[in-house]
Amino acid sequence: MTEAMNEQRLVGSDRVLAVLAELARHPDGIGLEEMARTVASPKATVHRALAALRRAGFADQNGHGRYVLGDEFLRMAFAHHEARPDHVRVTPVLKALCDRYGETVHYAVLDGPSVVYRSKLDPPSGAVRLTSVVGGRNPAHCTAVGKVLLAHALRDEDAVHAWVGGRTLERPTERSAGTAEELHAELVRIREQGYAVDDQENEPGVNCVAVAAYLTSPTVPSGAISVSGLAYRTPLDRLVADLPAIRAIVSGEDPS
Repeated sequence: MTEAMNEQRLVGSDRVLAVLAELARHPDGIGLEEMARTVASPKATVHRALAALRRAGFADQNGHGRYVLGDEFLRMAFAHHEARPDHVRVTPVLKALCDRYGETVHYAVLDGPSVVYRSKLDPPSGAVRLTSVVGGRNPAHCTAVGKVLLAHALRDEDAVHAWVGGRTLERPTERSAGTAEELHAELVRIREQGYAVDDQENEPGVNCVAVAAYLTSPTVPSGAISVSGLAYRTPLDRLVADLPAIRAIVSGEDPS
């Protein structure tokens, strides 16, 4: 096989993956022309990519002729998510926290500059409409789950500066840390107190408290668990005051 053919196959694979990723952004479906514009490829090429995905069950067409993610892809994604050990072990914890506080709860892991939400549970009614979704990301330095994990990973100011590197720290609100020095000072406080808070740093009007979760190791956090709520309905000081109960639930103990 020639080098040119190898390159052509790689580009083709990348295009198929780009089409698959774009399908995930359109739960109501996307037309062929719109898809071709979005991935900047000829319609015929995109049509072939969609045909390959349809043969695998990863794409389908709805009653309006628009392309959507296929049932086989969804089956595989959900089966994989449900089988993850951390997801299986954290689900009862999230349910207990959700039932106790009537607020949205998360389990997240650290991935570079971001946190990735592995699990999320909303109460049956009155849920806060947060931007977080399972598989979604937020900046680690301005979320409670992210700061808890950074406090374990970045033990001194040099490590914080190295983690920030040449980036400008994103500030979703005016309360977010904007410099490595501010972040280091916050991480020191978190290590001293054993928990982190998000005082409307990621979304205005929303606060949360988070603690580390040790699902796979007694010494290294596998992720972090948080309870989020509207600031006017669930004040931050109320969550902080109830930290012993939160810690007990996360540890699998009776909070009463």
